[in-house]
Amino acid sequence: MEETMSRIVAKFGGTSVADLDRIRAVAARVKREYDAGHEIAVVVSAMAGVTNDLVDLTRAAHSMHDAREYDVVVSTGEQVTAGLLAICLQEQGIPARSWLGWQVPVRTSDAHAKARIEKIETEEMERRLSDGQVCVLAGFQGIGPDNRITTLGRGGSDTTAVALAAALNADRCDIYTDVDGVYTSDPRIVTRARKLDKITYEEMLEMASLGAKVLQTRSVELAMNHGVPVQVLSSFEDAIGSDLPGTLVVDEEDIVEQEIVSGVTYSRDEAKITLMRVADRPGVAAAIFGPLADANVNVDMIVQNVSEDGTRTDMTFTVTRGDLDRAIEILEARKDELGFTDLVPDADVVKVSVVGVGMRSHAGVAQRMFSSLAERGINIQVISTSEIKISVLIAEEFTELALRALHTVYGLDAA
Repeated sequence: MEETMSRIVAKFGGTSVADLDRIRAVAARVKREYDAGHEIAVVVSAMAGVTNDLVDLTRAAHSMHDAREYDVVVSTGEQVTAGLLAICLQEQGIPARSWLGWQVPVRTSDAHAKARIEKIETEEMERRLSDGQVCVLAGFQGIGPDNRITTLGRGGSDTTAVALAAALNADRCDIYTDVDGVYTSDPRIVTRARKLDKITYEEMLEMASLGAKVLQTRSVELAMNHGVPVQVLSSFEDAIGSDLPGTLVVDEEDIVEQEIVSGVTYSRDEAKITLMRVADRPGVAAAIFGPLADANVNVDMIVQNVSEDGTRTDMTFTVTRGDLDRAIEILEARKDELGFTDLVPDADVVKVSVVGVGMRSHAGVAQRMFSSLAERGINIQVISTSEIKISVLIAEEFTELALRALHTVYGLDAA
């Protein structure tokens, strides 16, 4: 256990608080931190499955429901968990009280169901922490400028926890989940994947946005912007101890030995659209992607192939699978305007990415990736890059083969 007193924000996800026995186990874990002399605030999600049930109820009540009332309903899951955890802590002799988002208050924008945290007023909570009380906050929720309850969207409890840690100037934010850290790849597919002791904010942000489900993207961005050290731990292992056995998400300068590639990740939520023989003229890209943006269809990877005579081009890009039908409908309605001859959709694709801040200072990373895939007969359909990542789109049937091959070629396999 750490020798000095720390201020810690701990977040427990839905699987960690799935029933009363698990909530009691969470209370016992919090008690150990409390008994060690730490100030601790806890952020909780709804019990596993509860939010989905509440969403279904809201939709069943009215398909065109009021978003403000939707937030009132779906925010109640966290309220139940927060109250139960406070009761369990009290039963174990720990002074604790629960807080809802509006009671702190957690000030947010007015974008119901996807609000963003603007400010957390922590004066009263800080006083309670200093007096030796454990503060249990319902995650995922806040209060908008019109004094209506708001929710933050999926994964919002992670965002609540990091924002609270920043507002309280906490020493770190512990995210307890059903995995024991961040791995070099999905261990369910890559059996030789290993847990990382540390990973940079930038790498975690890329991995979260590219398919890794350990942390929510907005929470990582918030942690990076405010310099909040985040630790990913398992709720189901005895992870209390001075060696901090989870994965720490930190600044790049806090990692002495930096790997060239830290992880290989994938996303199955991809669909490819190719527009054949589009007129190659100024403004055509804006004419294609503008209406998609207006319909909130997010476009990711883009590649363009111009014909030999320079008059026509094939335009290939990706959208999420859930947006595929809507994107096709929007583009087909503008076929005459855009001048393409055919639209070819393909939902049987996957995006595979390698991520690492070490790419900045090492040449040949992309070549190694392309060669490894070619040796295994895997065709690359689309490529996109950033300073610390390379993503390729391949046929979904090659997902496991590609992940294992790339994991090996970059030296990530466990010994």
